[in-house]
Amino acid sequence: MRVQVARIGKPHGIRGEVTVQVLTDAPQDRFVPGAEIEIEHATLKTVTVESARWNKDILLLAFAEILDRNQAETIRGSKLFIDSDTTEDEDENAWYEHELEGLSVRVDGVEIGRITALRTGNAQDLLVIETVAGDEVYLPFVHGMVPEVDVKGGFIVATPPAGLFDVNKSEAQDGK
Repeated sequence: MRVQVARIGKPHGIRGEVTVQVLTDAPQDRFVPGAEIEIEHATLKTVTVESARWNKDILLLAFAEILDRNQAETIRGSKLFIDSDTTEDEDENAWYEHELEGLSVRVDGVEIGRITALRTGNAQDLLVIETVAGDEVYLPFVHGMVPEVDVKGGFIVATPPAGLFDVNKSEAQDGK
């Protein structure tokens, strides 16, 4: 599965470096010199990371294919992707959004909805859940509220605070 890991920002300096908006939790693993990364661009299909460095809180990347500021300007706004099937995540409690979307959400053994999206945030991520009643609910994606994620089984177990899911359990059981 193809997963976006960054979006290229403005050029930095005159030698082709660019700023990037990082969309991965492991930039130190993704953006290593020599790594080939797929790019969504009119003429380039992949770019090869030449260097990666932090300037305060901003990641700067240099690519072998981009030699100066003018070339760097042409890739501004481009998205960078990796194939998540070929990466090995060390954290067994880390999932990509595409792995979570569609999973059943169970509370006390009863399905109360399905995950429709993942909203990433600075402090914590939120699962976007469409309840069986058709409401959209945001659930903090933290171990205390989501103690079990079973991607292969197709569900998560949620322990939400009282009142978060205002679903009549008999309606949820019937799938209404």
